[in-house]
Amino acid sequence: MSRIGKKPITIAKGVTVTVSPANEVTFKGPKGELTQAIDRDIKVEVEGDTLNVTRPTDQIRHRALHGLYRALLSNMMAGVTEGFKTELELVGVGYRAAVTGQQLDMALGFSHNIIFDLPKEIKAAATAEKGQNPKIILESIDKQLLGAVAAKIRSLRKPEPYKGKGVRFVGEIVRRKAGKSAGK
Repeated sequence: MSRIGKKPITIAKGVTVTVSPANEVTFKGPKGELTQAIDRDIKVEVEGDTLNVTRPTDQIRHRALHGLYRALLSNMMAGVTEGFKTELELVGVGYRAAVTGQQLDMALGFSHNIIFDLPKEIKAAATAEKGQNPKIILESIDKQLLGAVAAKIRSLRKPEPYKGKGVRFVGEIVRRKAGKSAGK
C-alpha cells in the first residue's frame, strides 16, 4: 500500500468533514470551506476524528490516485485550519509592486506596468522596506490555487542567471553564471 495513502488524516477541532454520495469531500473550518471531487474508485470514510482513504486494487492507477487524494485532503485540512502563505521578492532596480483590491500592479522593467488580477480566494499584500527588495505576500486556504498563482506571477519575469534579476520565491537560490571574461 501507499505509505502516504494509508496514513489517516486527523480531523482538527472546529472542522466538519462531509462526504457526499457523489464522492465529493467538503471541509468547513474556521478559515473557510473547501470542496474536492474524488475519483469514483477511491473510497473516503470518516471514522470518529479521522479520515481514511482506501483503494480497491493494486493497479498502478489506483496506487497513484490513493496517495494523491490523501495528500490533497490533508492540504485541505491544513488550509481550513491554518491557511497557507507564499512570499515572492522582486529583485532588480526599479522593480516594485502595489496591491489595490484584487489587482496586483507590478513594475518589472518592461515599458508598461503589469496588472495581474488575483482570484477572490487569495489575499495579497505588497511591502517595500528601505534597503530590501520589495515583497509580495500571498495568503489563501487553497494550496493548489496559491501555488498556481505564485508560479504565474514568477513566470512574468523569471530570475535570470547573470545578475539574478526577476521575481523569485523568498529563499529560492538562483544559480549564477559567470559573465563574459575580459579580452586580452
